[in-house]
Amino acid sequence: MRVSFMVQPCRIHVAAMPKPPHLIAATLFSMAALAASAQAPMPQAAGVADHMPAFQQALKARLAFPLAWSPHVKDLNAWRAAGRAKVWEATLQAPDHTPFAPQVLAEQDRGGYVARDIVFSVNRDSRVRALLLAPKGAGPFPAALMLHDHGGKFDIGKEKVIAPWGDVARISASQAWADKYFSGRHLGDALARRGYVVLAVDALGWGDRGPLTGEAQQALAANSFNLGTSLAGMMAQDDARAAAFLATQPQVDPRRVAAIGFSMGAYRAWQVAALSDAVTAVVAANWMATTEGLMVPGNNQLKGSSAWHMLHPGLVRHLDYPDIASLAAPKPALFLAGASDPLFPAASAQAAFSKMALVWKAWQAHDRFEARMLPHAHVFPRETQDAAFEWLDQQFKPATQ
Repeated sequence: MRVSFMVQPCRIHVAAMPKPPHLIAATLFSMAALAASAQAPMPQAAGVADHMPAFQQALKARLAFPLAWSPHVKDLNAWRAAGRAKVWEATLQAPDHTPFAPQVLAEQDRGGYVARDIVFSVNRDSRVRALLLAPKGAGPFPAALMLHDHGGKFDIGKEKVIAPWGDVARISASQAWADKYFSGRHLGDALARRGYVVLAVDALGWGDRGPLTGEAQQALAANSFNLGTSLAGMMAQDDARAAAFLATQPQVDPRRVAAIGFSMGAYRAWQVAALSDAVTAVVAANWMATTEGLMVPGNNQLKGSSAWHMLHPGLVRHLDYPDIASLAAPKPALFLAGASDPLFPAASAQAAFSKMALVWKAWQAHDRFEARMLPHAHVFPRETQDAAFEWLDQQFKPATQ
């Protein structure tokens, strides 16, 4: 028996399996990314440029300086108190009422006045040497806190503004500095000859409070932060303490105490005038500008180094430099700038001066504020000194009548 089989063709239908949701999402994301890639900006070529974050313009645009004076301020005393409190907060310093306990180490007769090498407690942790010049007589005399500059020269500090004695190396360095920036004259001695009591103290790192070098400034500043304090803050408090010490000297008229400085000394002068009631007038030569004008490629501020002594963490989020200086209003204030000063561009200095003038005007003290743009660079020459000292004499004259 033959058995026959007929094989029928078989069709198999395979249904398409659904894609898992995560694959669908990935596919859609890839398609969207490809579509957007033609429009999205490319990554930054670099994160750092000119020693600043490459996005520095965006950072600058966010600086609104909310504590700066504005026409909306109704209570000037409250505005000033709030500004001072914010600056002191940024210095990271606690109030210090340590007794000064001064002691005279040596003195030298200079004709119409006496120079004294003294020591006093500038803060709770430091007893420091200082130079004090006093006219002969009982007084009371006007006084000047002379604040030395930076200049990248650390072996002398107070000796930049008052002539030292008894140390050949310091005498030579002091005179060379005076020749370079002050037409060969020591500012403090010039004021003493005009009848002022004059005090000069080393900032931390200079002279007897060294040694420091330009390369070591960043380490000193960083280590200060790591110890819970601030290099700039310590300098600010030391200057305020020095002003208070000077104002309490028996020969001094506390109504007539000026802060005077050139370059970093000018910064210190207007800062202490803003923070201390012991200072009643200020003369600041060659340190004023806006943050916008200083934080630009090529400016000395961008190098770091000296900037550490003037850097209060986060303060620029609240106040610009002219805003801080304006906390000194309505005290008599003279600001000087050089039209060809490479460190402080004239346009930026003028913008700062214009902003500050409005604050003195708000206090109805526009006649106590003066800003002069002079035809020189980063120097404080003799003729400018004489004009500044004459201005100061006029400000203090009413107190003697």
